[in-house]
Amino acid sequence: MLAQLRLSWWRESLGRDQNEWPEGEPLLAALRSWNGRHKALTALVDGWEALTGAAPLPGEALRTMAQGRAEAFAALAHALDRERESRAAYRLGHQWGLADLAMRLGNPQERETAASLAGSEKGGARSRVSRALRPLLVLQGLASRRLEKGEEGGALSPAAMLKALRLGLLGL
Repeated sequence: MLAQLRLSWWRESLGRDQNEWPEGEPLLAALRSWNGRHKALTALVDGWEALTGAAPLPGEALRTMAQGRAEAFAALAHALDRERESRAAYRLGHQWGLADLAMRLGNPQERETAASLAGSEKGGARSRVSRALRPLLVLQGLASRRLEKGEEGGALSPAAMLKALRLGLLGL
């Protein structure tokens, strides 16, 4: 119930003009630089709300969360004046969302569903993004590595560090 109230507050705040936001909330203060693009983040709130349902969560709830993360990544691309890369950012966010859920959900059935959804997302060309959006590529790459290895250590090993450096510096 408390989570629902907090999510409702975020949905309402993100739906408003930035000049109407209350003072003292650091995240809202940081989002002022998004020049109105913050409204796309309501999809992320919807995603978090979908995760508040009863376990085991259906695949649709997991897809909603992944879509929320994807919308947030695309909104960031727009906020950074990288509109042409918003589709690539969206794809990275969606892939990251599913892979991250597959490793972090507590319910084994939910993790299996998320892993299955993430597996169906695999394939195709790797998303190329500019230097400004490479942190998104690193997030997606490390989450995918964790999922492939089947353990959190998959993102903590020396090989994972090298992968993060390669993705961050070269975008490959």
